[in-house]
Amino acid sequence: MKTENQQKTDEEIARSVQKGNADLFAVLIGRYEPKLARYARKFMSGNEDIEDLLQEIFVKVYRNIQGFDTTRRFSPWIYRIAHNEFVNAIRKKGKDPLPFFDADTIFPHPVAKENPGTDSEKKELAVMLEKCLGQLNPKYREPLVLYYIQELSYQEISDIMEIPLTTVGVRIMRAKEMLKSICQNVNLNF
Repeated sequence: MKTENQQKTDEEIARSVQKGNADLFAVLIGRYEPKLARYARKFMSGNEDIEDLLQEIFVKVYRNIQGFDTTRRFSPWIYRIAHNEFVNAIRKKGKDPLPFFDADTIFPHPVAKENPGTDSEKKELAVMLEKCLGQLNPKYREPLVLYYIQELSYQEISDIMEIPLTTVGVRIMRAKEMLKSICQNVNLNF
């Protein structure tokens, strides 16, 4: 049976933490730790110390929770902090350098309707993601993980990555094409 605090929304809990009820922060950690760990494993390709990154994310969330606007959704806010930590970790390691010039943002293409297709297509993409995701550039890997694995909307992904909505659609479309190519090259027959 859920306790009263477990029935509260993320935003209600954040508001309580802002008012000084620091003990409720544990509820947010319990809700988001598995999600952010899954996100980290997919985004970071499993080469970094995920536990250290998660700890740093939650420390930053706690330190900055006073700045969170409780009239907005909590999940994009915490995912944005996680995104920044993952990007910083990649930069520190010097692998997969993130380009300064991003043609997708400067020259966006029309976004496809937000429809993942049939259930079988979604399952097929999940299998491809598991086997081939690590070979994908982080700028394409991240929106796929957020959309297909974390099940966030295009708008939430746009907010987290701080890129235009059309760019989210373009990156997901391109990433799907790249994944098919990667998977075909490793003879997965997709």
